[in-house]
Amino acid sequence: MNTVPGTTDVTVLARAAAKVKRHVLPLFVVMFIVNYIDRVNIGFVRSHLETDLGIGAAAYGLGAGLFFVGYALFEVPSNMLLQRYGARAWLTRIMFTWGAAAMAMAFVQGETSFYVLRFILGAAEAGFFPGIIYYFTQWLPSSDRGKAMALFLSGSAIASVISGPVSGALLGIEGLNLHGWQWMFLIEGFASIVLCGFVWFWLQSHPHEARWLSDEEKTALSTAIAEEQRLREASQTVRPSVFRLLADRQILLFCFIYFSVALTIYGATFWLPSMIRKMGSFSDLEVGLFNSIPWIISIVAMYGFAALAARFKHQQAWVAVTLVIAAAGMFMSTVGGPVFAFVAICFAAIGFKAASALFWPIPQGYLDARIAAAVRSLR
Repeated sequence: MNTVPGTTDVTVLARAAAKVKRHVLPLFVVMFIVNYIDRVNIGFVRSHLETDLGIGAAAYGLGAGLFFVGYALFEVPSNMLLQRYGARAWLTRIMFTWGAAAMAMAFVQGETSFYVLRFILGAAEAGFFPGIIYYFTQWLPSSDRGKAMALFLSGSAIASVISGPVSGALLGIEGLNLHGWQWMFLIEGFASIVLCGFVWFWLQSHPHEARWLSDEEKTALSTAIAEEQRLREASQTVRPSVFRLLADRQILLFCFIYFSVALTIYGATFWLPSMIRKMGSFSDLEVGLFNSIPWIISIVAMYGFAALAARFKHQQAWVAVTLVIAAAGMFMSTVGGPVFAFVAICFAAIGFKAASALFWPIPQGYLDARIAAAVRSLR
């Protein structure tokens, strides 16, 4: 192999990166699907929680939000421990504890236990998303991370479509003196615990540990990633403080934009099943199937707007268009009956995923990779 010292053979590097993506991306997508379902499945049992436990709309909304409080508070400690113990061990731990917390939701007794377990579930999941990003930075050169990240994020789109039918079907299970909603939490949480075993045996923390890479490929990856890190550190003559970064107007704008996108997505996610139930006398499975419709629309729109942005450029303008569509749809959902509201949510869904997908290339062009990963953790 004829290479200059300190450089990497491009062919070997490309082959190694392709192997990494084939090895880890299918597992990461499945992990994200399971993660998303465990996070949002309470939307399908709101009426059951109210009937069986007396948990009303206000208590449900508070409990749904407490997930994100736990997630935010434990995000930084989780990321620090990730770097200490390695991605393989820490991602396995995250999956096991969130699976256990998701299963424990089956034994909620009232509002207090509902609040506590939602908070614990958020704390247990903290670090998963930035952990995946950190894993990519340790295994892939920067030129390959964007496509890998896009494929990983497809797990969210897949989960949003299948979570309704899956959860709706599980709600029909009865037995052992347990309600259908309890079986749903138990089965979906147990799936995470089973999956964590695959994570432990399938992943390695660093390229040099991978038996499925040749020595030449391990060296190519390690050299390329180390060189990127060296160049990045050399270009950072001044390291801004955390407070200075948080005061940066551009960063604050990025945070506000994505907060708005996330608020819209999760607002629809947690309340859409309840809205569908008001449309008629539907079974749990039928509610789940109806719930998939806006998300199918959102996926089609996401790829459609991505194609438009790629062809006509002006990324910021397309983000603005999708945000306006999402906002208009959400506003219209508040002024009519349940059927009109459902149609309005379907319209808003045109902007849901598209706004998120089009938004991320913008901060990536402005921020250092580590800062972009931190902002992404808001997800």
